Amino acid sequence: MLKKKLLAIASLTSVGFLPLAQAADHIQDDRWYIAPFASFVRTGGDRDSSDGWGGGMGIGKILDKHFNVEVKGFYEEFGGSNGPWSLTGGTADLQYYFSRDKFSPYTVVGLGGMNSCASANCGAGFIGEAGAGFTYELHDNFLLRSDVRYRYNNNLNAHVQPGTDEFHDMTVNVGFVIPFGDKPKPVEKYEAPVAVAAVAVVADCSTQDSDYDGVNDCLDRCPVTLKDTKVDNIGCPVRLILKGQHFKYDSAELTLKAQEILDGVAENLVSYPQKNDIEVQGHASSEGADNYNMKLSQRRAQSVVDYLKMKGVTNRLMAKGYGETQPIADNSTEAGRSENRRVELIWIEN
Repeated sequence: MLKKKLLAIASLTSVGFLPLAQAADHIQDDRWYIAPFASFVRTGGDRDSSDGWGGGMGIGKILDKHFNVEVKGFYEEFGGSNGPWSLTGGTADLQYYFSRDKFSPYTVVGLGGMNSCASANCGAGFIGEAGAGFTYELHDNFLLRSDVRYRYNNNLNAHVQPGTDEFHDMTVNVGFVIPFGDKPKPVEKYEAPVAVAAVAVVADCSTQDSDYDGVNDCLDRCPVTLKDTKVDNIGCPVRLILKGQHFKYDSAELTLKAQEILDGVAENLVSYPQKNDIEVQGHASSEGADNYNMKLSQRRAQSVVDYLKMKGVTNRLMAKGYGETQPIADNSTEAGRSENRRVELIWIEN
C-alpha cells in the first residue's frame, strides 16, 4: 500500500486569472431560509389615517456573496377618518449585501401587489418598495434582521380613498432569518508533516555552501538548488516561491519568463532525479466564477506538466486544478488573492 507524504517543492505565484465580477467565496453559502417579521407602518398624509402595525413572512434564497432573492407576504391595519384600514399584499424582493459578515448591511428593492380596504371599500393595486437594512448573525441558523422601506402604492382607480389612488408610506420591519441546513465551512488545507531522514554529523564538516541554501556541502544531498528555494536540513527542496506573471491573460499559455523559470526546475529534476510522482496543482483566488476558475486552473496545471515533459523530466507528472477551493491567504485583500493565484509542484513519496 502506498504511503503518501507531500513535499511542496515549487509554488508559481501571481498566476493571473480572468478579472470577472466577484463570485461567491471559495465556500459559498447558498441556503434557503424563512424570515418572519413584524412591521410598523408610518402612513402618508394622503391616507388621512393613523399609523399602524402588521407582520408577515418571507421565503428566500442566498444566491451568492452579494445577492438574496425573497418572496414575502404581509398583513397590516390602522385606523382612519373613513373607517379602519387593512392592507394585504406581497412582494418579490432583491437584496444586495455589501458584505457577508456577522453584521451585514444591505439595500433592497421589491415589486408586488396589495389589496387595500378602508372600512368596506376595497381595491387592488400594485406596490413598489425600496430601502436599506442589516442582519446580525447570532448563530449559523439564526440571524436578527431589520430594514426601513419607502412604499409607493397605486390602487388603479379603485377609489378606496376619496380624492386619490396614490399613497406613500414608510414601513419599519423587525424580525429574524432562519436558514435551512448547515452553513458551509471553509476547507482547511492539510499538510502532512515532512519526515526527515536522520543524517550523521560528519567530523570537521566543511563550512562551504555552494548553492547558498543554508546547508553545508558535506550534508547537502541536493547540492544544486534554485535561488530562494526553501530546503530541509539535508538540503533538498521543500518549497520554491516564484513571483511574477506566468501565463498570458485569460490563457494557459506560458510566458517567456515562466518558461525560463521552468527550465531551471526541469534542469534540477533531471540532474538530481528522485523518482517520485509529482502532482502539479493549479490554484485560483476568489475572483471569477467558481466553474471557470476550476477549468482554467486545470488547463494551466496541464500546461506546466506538458512543458516539463518536453524538457526531459521523467517523473510521472499529474495535473490537477483546484480552482479557488484551497486558499492559503485572505481573499478579501489583493495581497491575499495574489498569494492564492499559484501553481504548486508536489512530490509524492512512495
